[in-house]
Amino acid sequence: MVDLKSQYLKIKKEIDSSILDVIDSTAFIKGPEVKKFQAELEEYLNVKHVIPCGNGTDALQIALMALGLKPGDEVITADFTFAATVEVIGLLNLKPVLVDVEKETFGIDLTALEKAITPKTKAIIPVHLFGQCSNMEEIMKIAKKHNLFVIEDTAQAIGADYIFKNGTTKKAGTIGNVGTTSFFPSKNLGCYGDGGALFTNDSELAKRLQAIVNHGMYERYHHEEVGVNSRLDSIQASILRKKLPHLDEYCTARHKAAMYYNNAFGKLAQIITPVTADYSTHVFHQYTLKTKGIDRDELRTFLAAKDIPAMIYYPIALHNQKAYLQEGVTDQNFPVTMELCNSVISLPMHTELEEEQLKYITEAVIEFCEK
Repeated sequence: MVDLKSQYLKIKKEIDSSILDVIDSTAFIKGPEVKKFQAELEEYLNVKHVIPCGNGTDALQIALMALGLKPGDEVITADFTFAATVEVIGLLNLKPVLVDVEKETFGIDLTALEKAITPKTKAIIPVHLFGQCSNMEEIMKIAKKHNLFVIEDTAQAIGADYIFKNGTTKKAGTIGNVGTTSFFPSKNLGCYGDGGALFTNDSELAKRLQAIVNHGMYERYHHEEVGVNSRLDSIQASILRKKLPHLDEYCTARHKAAMYYNNAFGKLAQIITPVTADYSTHVFHQYTLKTKGIDRDELRTFLAAKDIPAMIYYPIALHNQKAYLQEGVTDQNFPVTMELCNSVISLPMHTELEEEQLKYITEAVIEFCEK
């Protein structure tokens, strides 16, 4: 699904040198590489504050902690996404409120979102799924109307641009009160272990986020609130510093591969290719198809027999996961999510895909659909 080895080999000298420099310096935690990466990512995103942390899940949890939510407060998020988004809500004894997603873009459904708001609702977590933004301009209007916080889950969409109706753009993760991301190795900007970050233009909120990631300390050994130990280490920061200048190039390569897929599948009635919203660019963290009139699982088995990996993101809706079952919540509340869980399939998508590989993959999918 992801060829990290080939990507590494292209920048091997830079990566190896940067890792050895950190080891030689022995500044493994909170070293200069972390501070430099922080500043460089701030510049790339055009955001005032980047707060590096241990991983993307921690970033979501820290964001919720910093906003001062209390047990029982409701947080609305999408039903069709990875469990980390809802996991952190439960960990903090907040109440996750799951809503359906849009059929074409997979972003949180705006009508369902507004219907789900109650007096207990305090925050919305839109998920920028598979590489494109949710409809942030409209989400921010809803949030302002109801006085809600917005936390952008940007784990799959770093590098994407949100396009406002007036033509201006902002990077994914920089529009809400706080944005979060993951630097898991397979992400568009991935390190060689775990890593994450938070983004905000709110200087007071940034101070609190910075304290929480480091045991709640605003000053060394002065713990003013409950925090966590979640720091991006210097080796991972040094790797990310070398990869950040290539991020746009990586996104372009993914987009090129996605367009090859789109063109190859354009006339297949059994395959619905990804839709790019007019309000967002798409950086294709995943290339996710919807199948129609064919058995999705049989297609996956057929591809596996030809040594083509394919994944199902996601086979089980969050509302059906044992950890997140809620009384009165049924499949009927999530018609789009249920359809997607039964029809989506993701094909290999990474920066090193060559035309020969793409041809082999697409011909296999076409063969299955036409047999």
